[in-house]
Amino acid sequence: MSCSLLEFCRLQELKTVRDYLYLSQKTEPVEEKNQTENELSWDSSDWEATWDSGENKEEGATSATTMEETTGQRAPWLQDCVVSLSPCSDLLVVAREQKAVFLSAKWLTDESGREEMTLAVSWTGTLSTDEGECVSSSICIPLASQKRSSTGRPDWTCVVVGFTSGYVRFYTENGVLLLAQLLHDDPVLRLKCRTYEIPRHPGVTEQHEELSILYPAALVTIDGFSLFQSLRACRNQVARATAAGSDVIQPPPLAYKKWGLQDMDTIVDHSSVGIMTLCVFDQMKNASILGGFNASVKGSPPAMSQYVTVGGGPYTGFYYAVEGSSQPLLSHVALAVASKLTSALFSAASGWLGWNKHKNEEEVVQKQKPKVEPATPLGIRFGLPDSRRHGESICLSPCNTLAGVTDDFGRVTLLDLARGIAIRMWKGYRDAQLGWLQVPEERGDREFSPSASLPRRHALFLVIYAPRRGILEVWGMQQGPRVGAFTVGKHCRLLYAGYRLMGVNSVTSKGWQLLTQQVCLLDPITGALRTVNIPFHLALSDKKSERAKDMHLIKRLTTILRSREVEPDILESEAKSVLLDIKHPAIKKQALESLLSNKNAPVSCLTNITCALHDTLKQQDPEEVDAALLQLCSSQLKLLQLYTDIQNLHSGADREACSENDSLEGIEDELSRVGPTLQRYAQLTARPSVSFAQDSPDSPMPAQAFLSQMECTDDEGLRVIRGSETKWNHLGNFMFWGCLCGKSPPHKVCDTLQQAGISPQQLLSLLLSVWLQREKEVLQKPEEAVRNLHTLLIALSDMKGAVEESWDPQSISPWWQQVRCTCIQSHNAAAALLAAFVAHRAAKASITSRADSKFQSEWEAVSLELEQWVVCVHQLEDVLVLQTLLLVPPPQGAAGGAAAQCSIKTLLEGGTGGIADSVSKWVFRHNLAPERLKEILQKREDEETDEELEQRAGEEGNEQEEEKSQEDTDRTADHIQVKQSPLCFPELLVAVSQRFPHSLSPDLLFTHCCWEYVVQWNKDPEEGRYLWLAVEHLKLVSCPYIHLGISAMMWSTFIVKRFSAAAFLMEKVGKAPKDRLCRRDVGMGDKAVTSFLGCCVQLLQILMEADSAVEDVAPPELSVEEAWCGAEGPASLVELAELGLGQRGVCFTLVQHHCLLASLLHAAMSFSLRVKPLSLFEGKGKNAFFRDLTSIQLMPTGDIDPGLVSLRQEFLLRVLTGWVQAIDDPSSSAPGTKTPPLPSSGPKADWWPPLCLELGSLLQVNPDILRRHIVCELYNQGLDLRAEEVMLEVEDKDVLGSQLLVLTGQRLSYSLLHSQSQTQAAMELLARLPPTLCTWLKAMDPSELRCPLVPLSQTSRLVGRLIEILPENHAQYSLALHLLEAVDALTTEDNT
Repeated sequence: MSCSLLEFCRLQELKTVRDYLYLSQKTEPVEEKNQTENELSWDSSDWEATWDSGENKEEGATSATTMEETTGQRAPWLQDCVVSLSPCSDLLVVAREQKAVFLSAKWLTDESGREEMTLAVSWTGTLSTDEGECVSSSICIPLASQKRSSTGRPDWTCVVVGFTSGYVRFYTENGVLLLAQLLHDDPVLRLKCRTYEIPRHPGVTEQHEELSILYPAALVTIDGFSLFQSLRACRNQVARATAAGSDVIQPPPLAYKKWGLQDMDTIVDHSSVGIMTLCVFDQMKNASILGGFNASVKGSPPAMSQYVTVGGGPYTGFYYAVEGSSQPLLSHVALAVASKLTSALFSAASGWLGWNKHKNEEEVVQKQKPKVEPATPLGIRFGLPDSRRHGESICLSPCNTLAGVTDDFGRVTLLDLARGIAIRMWKGYRDAQLGWLQVPEERGDREFSPSASLPRRHALFLVIYAPRRGILEVWGMQQGPRVGAFTVGKHCRLLYAGYRLMGVNSVTSKGWQLLTQQVCLLDPITGALRTVNIPFHLALSDKKSERAKDMHLIKRLTTILRSREVEPDILESEAKSVLLDIKHPAIKKQALESLLSNKNAPVSCLTNITCALHDTLKQQDPEEVDAALLQLCSSQLKLLQLYTDIQNLHSGADREACSENDSLEGIEDELSRVGPTLQRYAQLTARPSVSFAQDSPDSPMPAQAFLSQMECTDDEGLRVIRGSETKWNHLGNFMFWGCLCGKSPPHKVCDTLQQAGISPQQLLSLLLSVWLQREKEVLQKPEEAVRNLHTLLIALSDMKGAVEESWDPQSISPWWQQVRCTCIQSHNAAAALLAAFVAHRAAKASITSRADSKFQSEWEAVSLELEQWVVCVHQLEDVLVLQTLLLVPPPQGAAGGAAAQCSIKTLLEGGTGGIADSVSKWVFRHNLAPERLKEILQKREDEETDEELEQRAGEEGNEQEEEKSQEDTDRTADHIQVKQSPLCFPELLVAVSQRFPHSLSPDLLFTHCCWEYVVQWNKDPEEGRYLWLAVEHLKLVSCPYIHLGISAMMWSTFIVKRFSAAAFLMEKVGKAPKDRLCRRDVGMGDKAVTSFLGCCVQLLQILMEADSAVEDVAPPELSVEEAWCGAEGPASLVELAELGLGQRGVCFTLVQHHCLLASLLHAAMSFSLRVKPLSLFEGKGKNAFFRDLTSIQLMPTGDIDPGLVSLRQEFLLRVLTGWVQAIDDPSSSAPGTKTPPLPSSGPKADWWPPLCLELGSLLQVNPDILRRHIVCELYNQGLDLRAEEVMLEVEDKDVLGSQLLVLTGQRLSYSLLHSQSQTQAAMELLARLPPTLCTWLKAMDPSELRCPLVPLSQTSRLVGRLIEILPENHAQYSLALHLLEAVDALTTEDNT
């Protein structure tokens, strides 16, 4: 382990921060950097030319954003800012001149799902309030929470900012001003804080918390306890004032001490070391130096506060302030506030919170400059004089005994504060930035240390960042070497707080985990915040610790192992020498583990090195040898030997001959029976797929992977560590795949594994995992693979501990139960079935042999174990056929996802409806038409009928046993399913339905398909075809009870919400809505809404028919196959069907009411009519809509308002008019032609007129009016033949005759008076007409005819119909006769 830089946070929006701070002068950072570079002493012309060329390119760029980003990356803009970071790293303050930006911590999730902390801008603003003042210093002080449940996280963070005007202001993390104090007239140079630290030793004095503020000639210290209380009180009062609506806050002054630092020319930085007490000798020495020979000494040394300053004349100054020599400055206002915080008269006090004051008074107070208290003089005790050297900064160590000082000569000086001397100096660090790291000793190291009972040791390191060189160094204290160096950017900032949380004491800190960063490096280019990680052992010298040398050796070993070009011999010799040279047992163990986990080292090398180390340990004194290391060597040697033996067995050429016991007698029949299905399954699973080479099961297993998955147990056995599924399969492939392929001797492999001490149960699990994983290879040669599996299974079963000696064949064996559980959970149906065949035969042979050994008769050999295997094999055969069907690929472009993977476990957990649900998803993926599915299922029923006839004809002799009869039936069904090879999907579907006669009965399968389609439609409502197919599948269900339950649930779950939205939308707009409104309110386009409403009508009609039919039919009984009776899972659709059987009956009138509304909506959308559908119903009818269909609602009864009936009639008439216009086909009305058939759906459907008549009867509209309107509209459209068909159903012929008489007159008027091709014969005929008829014809308006150009033969036929339906005493009968004569005359003229 060595030093490292760890990134723990990243800044966001750095460009935003820079742009805000440099908004007024964007080029200033560049100019300042150039000025700094000109002061350098070396020649920089080459790279300056490159810089200038880069700048010229930037000036010529067209994008201002690009220029600003480049400038921000190259210019050291952050060096000109005041930067402070909270010790908790949750708040960063960047300030420049009057502006500041606060960045707060946020947790984000990256692409890999790992959470990382970032700092994002939370507040920006201007901090200065007085004209001309700028920010000169700032710190972030986290304040501890006072809650008992706190674990060490800060309650909030206070930002303290010093200004050039002398003001010190305190802000919240949101930029809210809490306090503002003018403690001195000079500019604030530096702010520093000291917080409570738990003493590591009993004799260490506890240091009080304080905030110190440095001015050019004064030092102000504020007690931490009073500051903590005041800040909390001000924050609470700010919250109260904000809630009360007041914006003016006048907080109390703080209690502080003010020292006037004397005898030093210039002061630029300081450190408050804390309270110290001199020993008696130092006390007498100081008294003698200061007081001379006659000086007197007090009995007890006084406590003093030590302050160290840096600057010039002298270079470093040491000040000591005796406790009690100066009283804290506490004004009367602060005392009053201290009493008023708990006083009932608080609201009527002097108003320091801004209450009870007028605005003018506040302005006067703000303009008046506060009184500045004089400083108490404090003389320098001594210093380090150096007239030419000027100090720049001082950094106090965490233990308060050392300090690092930087100066203008580029030196870093280490000071011993107790003795007041410089003990070390580094040169070549111009503009250096310092920080300290205090590292505790690792707990593991203390266990091997002779001083384990003493407190944990702490190592101190000095961190130096040299920006001129762009390097970060770590040095051990006090005279230690450089233990780490990192190349970083030249524009970074080293952020060292030197304090932790304020408000912590020895009581409240118990049990807290103060998570603070000591040193952070901020890179303004990448925005990364990194901390330095230093191991404790780096502080130990080589003379005192062998660990440092051991760590060097392990580094050397790591370097050797990483190199891929090293020869194995060299690697072995080097690694062996390194391992033997390491002294520390823990490090030697770490090195050995690192060697064994290396992938480049060959097995022989690992074996030789481990053996050499083991022999060395054996030769040493047993008491001095580490037992854990010796055990590790022994166990790893054993594992390496096992790995080598297995590898040699697989690579050897000897193969065992197949014994007689390994014949496939009994299994061959099973294989031939399921052969065609296996062949089809293999074809469907053999499609090529993409995988990584390292994940291939054929890739060799390295020794390192083998060792990582094995461990030795206490009883000298081996245990396989169950890791990921990939690693487990890889290990099983290494052990057994050669045996399954017939390339390795299975008995020798099993004997080797048994001697190694691996449990048979784990070996069985590995064998089954590789068998199931390599299913494709197994199906290429199933007979050979099954024979080898049988050999291996018998060999494992014969191992000690596999099958218990005390196992009773009448009970279930845990060994065979493990095989069954693996097969039941596997999704590889074919491999699981073959494994079940083999295990069934092996278990049967084992039970038979046990029965023979106990001299039992053969019939007692049938046990519960064999019954379990019979059921398991039957279920696996069912799953194989089902999985084969599900693997059939759908046609290209079909909807749906990947093929479902099923197993016995998933089918059982899916409930009794899981099988039908899987097949329904397959039907959806294949887009199988309902009628086509019905044909396939009908084919199954026909085959079952033929099979029953054959069985009846062949029944002769005695009945066989129940088990064998069931087995023969299954085989006969399988024989039907595999008639052809390979099987196509209709035959597969028939085979599956034969395997599951109850679960896949037509009603249940159609029900599941209906539900699957409606679920898919709900996901994509634009696909109206899905809902239509769902309704079509529902129509094929023969049971009215299932009809009733499923349709009611479809309505309440998926339909009614969108249906009501469509109705309310149409009611709102008063017409068929456009596409945009439909998508907004209903969630689908206008065409999809039309299709949806049509499906609603059909669904409600199905519901009404089912409600009427349930009274005449007994409820059906739903059953499940005997082998699948154990299905337990969530409520599935079979349970849903059972719910439908017990469903409450719906209210027929309410369903009819909704069906009426759905028909009206569908008609309005189909013909784009203007209507408010809900307005066609009265109050009771409106209230009944969209209610639960099983509820009883008050429905309208009796006569309806005539105005409402008129609106209904008008709407139905417009529907019929739209239908007639839609079917307009003039060729269909030609004489002698037959009326063409109309489509079954859409606006031209032939069911629209009957539907309107039915709606008319429900809406109390006279149906004869509708029929007459149809006849008139058809004649108006020129569809005379269709009109004559409807005319036969009209009851009131007189009114119809009057209406058709007008229409005939319009036709004749167009032919005689308005036609452009008027002939002379027509004019002569007009002159011969009776005056009454002529006047009547001239009064007709042919423009009302939509098809005026009708052949005269049709008009003549129409007039003939008029004569037939009009009675002779009709007022217009004579007019009809005149029309007949006129038409005949016109016809005669045309013929001539």
